[in-house]
Amino acid sequence: MNRRDFFRLAGLGGVVFASGLGGWANAASNKVAVKDFYFVQLSDSHWGFSGPNINPDAQGTLKKAIAAVNALEYPPDFVVFTGDLTHTTDDPYERRKRMSEFRDIVKGLRVRHIKFLPGEHDASLDQGKAFREFFGAPNYTFDHKGVHFIVLDNVSDPSASIGEAQLAWLAADLQRRDRDETIVVFAHRPLFDLYPQWDWATRDGAKVIELLMPYRNVTVFYGHIHQENHHMTGHIPHHSAKSLMFPLPAPGSQLKRLPVPWDASAPYKGLGFREVDAQPAQAQYLITEFPVIQRG
Repeated sequence: MNRRDFFRLAGLGGVVFASGLGGWANAASNKVAVKDFYFVQLSDSHWGFSGPNINPDAQGTLKKAIAAVNALEYPPDFVVFTGDLTHTTDDPYERRKRMSEFRDIVKGLRVRHIKFLPGEHDASLDQGKAFREFFGAPNYTFDHKGVHFIVLDNVSDPSASIGEAQLAWLAADLQRRDRDETIVVFAHRPLFDLYPQWDWATRDGAKVIELLMPYRNVTVFYGHIHQENHHMTGHIPHHSAKSLMFPLPAPGSQLKRLPVPWDASAPYKGLGFREVDAQPAQAQYLITEFPVIQRG
């Protein structure tokens, strides 16, 4: 039994979503080793949030999620946090205190590599200054086992834009890529107009999609909306992640974007993280959703 079949049969996940990424018939053209692997995506931990009616375990949920990841039968190749690591505050001292606490907590993850993205709660009030002090550049690239990863920053600009400088940086990076190369993009906000009335969009996200469109095997993972959502822009799939602090309602399902109240009869309902099983040679990803609490 391979690792993917183990997760399917063990009943650990809630939803398994297979995303086809196109033909990718010419895998050898990359001239890099292409191997299956998996990573874990966590998002919107909002460390520092306080609201007993929304999450009475605000101080414990992140730690429980880390324990759940550490309890996975096979360790992931890396873990990525797709933004809103901390909850917003106007106090620069408190902002750094929360980032320091968050950083110390996630050191408990038993993985070799952890990747971080800012969310607007981390970065929009100081244009990412504190985030850079603790976690480095808010946009960067890395390569792993034949997959090219691009991390975008669509939160440091308070207008919810990528910005011309970063668009130029992205264009220059993509020009070095083969059109058949497997590419994964991480962002905090959705790059398409999911529901702009609730700030669920990126002002110049269409320009990012335009740059990515010539590449046949692109997938986007993001956070921000505190729920699972799957969307296609042309051949490019976009997958949002659940939150580790509180869920939000479906886009446009109510007048205001308010957190879903805590359900004492179903604690941690709507919270979770995901495993992403990357199969570059077959050009697909197997996505498994996990609850924060694993019940025997």
